[in-house]
Parts: sequence; C-alpha cells; structure tokens
Amino acid sequence: MKNVIDLKEKKILVTGASGFLGSQLVEKLRQQGAKNLFLPTHKEVDLINPRMCKKVVEGMDIVIHLSAKVGGIGYNNAHPAQMFYENLVMGVNLFHEAWKAKVEKFVAIGTVCCYPKYTPIPFREEDLWNGYPEETNAPYGLAKKMLLVQAQAYRQQYGFNGIFLLPVNLYGPGDNFDPRSSHVIPALIRKFIEAKKQNQPYVIVWGTGKATREFLYVKDAAQAIVLATEKYNKSDPINIGASFEISIRDLANLIRKLTGYKGKIVFDKSKPDGQPRRKLDTTKAFKEFGFKSQTPFEQGLRQTIELLM
Repeated sequence: MKNVIDLKEKKILVTGASGFLGSQLVEKLRQQGAKNLFLPTHKEVDLINPRMCKKVVEGMDIVIHLSAKVGGIGYNNAHPAQMFYENLVMGVNLFHEAWKAKVEKFVAIGTVCCYPKYTPIPFREEDLWNGYPEETNAPYGLAKKMLLVQAQAYRQQYGFNGIFLLPVNLYGPGDNFDPRSSHVIPALIRKFIEAKKQNQPYVIVWGTGKATREFLYVKDAAQAIVLATEKYNKSDPINIGASFEISIRDLANLIRKLTGYKGKIVFDKSKPDGQPRRKLDTTKAFKEFGFKSQTPFEQGLRQTIELLM
C-alpha cells in the first residue's frame, strides 16, 4: 500500500498514554515495532500551558493526541466550562506547536459527542455539521470538534498532515469506575456488583432506558488508531466504531445477567437520557485503512466484568 508510515523508527509522542485508551494504544504501538515512544504523564506535562506544548513536541515525528478531560453525563453537566476550556486549549496549543515544530503527522482523537443531537442512524461523517450536539455534552464535543477545523485549515494553508478520528463510546478493562465521572458501562457494572455484594433489592439507572448507544472494545479502538496512523492521510474525519447499537435498558439487563445480580432495575426518568441514539457508519474506516472491530460485545463486557468480580 502506498504512503504507509513505518512506525518502527519514528519518534512518537502519545499524550494521555497512561489513560484507559492510551495504555492500550502504547501496547499496540509496541507490537507494531515502535521503539521511540514518548509518554509524558499529566503531572510531567500540563498541556494547557503553551510552553509545555512547545517543549513536548520538539523533535517528534508523530503526535497522537489522546489526552482529554472526560466524563459521563453527570460530570459534563456539572463542569461544562472546564470541559470546554481544557479540551479546546489542550488541542489548539498542541496542534499549533506540532505544526511549528515540523512534526510529520498529527493524529487527533475526537469523540462521538461531536455529532448533532439528532443525527440520522447510522451516523455518517457527512452529517457532522448538520446540527448542534446534545446539550449535556456539547461543550466537550464542540471543543474536540475544533481539532477537525484546525486540522483541515492547517492542511489547506500549510500542507500539514493532521487527521481526525471519531471513536464511539469505549469500554473494557482499565476503564474509569469512579461513580462521579464514569461513563455508562463502568458506572452500571459498579452499581450491579455493589448491589449484589450488599444484597440491595434494586439498582437505579439514569433515564428512561430508551436511549441507544454503540460501544467499542478499547483494544479494538487502539488497533484502529495504529492503522490510521500508518495508513490514513486525508482531511476527512473518520468514524471508529463497532457499527451496532443497544438500548440502555437492554444494556442494564445484560450487565445484571453477567454480574449475577438478582434484584430489580429501576429507571430514574427524572435524569437525562443524553443523545437519543448512537450508531456509527464505519464504512470509511474499513475502506481507508482496513479497520473492522473484532471483539463481540458480550465477550468484551464479560472480560471487563471478570476483572472486577
């Protein structure tokens, strides 16, 4: 294949390398033979500081930007300004300094939250600008979306090779299980496991249960990023997902079954559902760099739960 980047000798900066997705990505990069990996922690490098961004990209060939301020619906609702500012500033500064430092390629990781609240199913990349994001995560989604605008602008004016990937909700071993900031799968797993241990008669789940979500196993997401880093060099955004959807009601029942919890599920309809539906069209990822998710959902969910039981 033409224009495939050999990662073995490249100096690769991965921001957020110690995080949920980052740790899996580092493992995949090493499996591909990448030897020169630079993996600063948040304590070592504060990417909100432009001087730190300048310092960390010096001498790099490739920058993969995973670092982000993230959380579930509750966290997004409580910290909208922080979600907007920190994600926007980190991305804008790092990207700009990477261009100034003549980095060969910048891989920007966006989010499914970039999509409009009411997007036709399955979400196609062409629909990305056809409406405003779902309100509870709009500050986060729009901040990340500016990396796409920046990548396309810098490619047009400077010929800088920046790409933008749109992963769907991730899950798997090593996820964030803190109830104050976790996403739906780790939050539900923790709730059901604790309810089972404490013999609680019911578990409360936010929303009506009607909303749907798509989930991608974290190891598959890491593989997609490696493939895109090697093979994708265009300005168009690319969806990264498993191309399926499950309702929150069915998800809760499945996690109840896999954790062995015998009590009831109570849906708290006073809490927000978030975006009504999510399912990505992943045709372009397969066409452009051969990515297709490999892990069946129930299998990945079982592996995630087993580590906590």
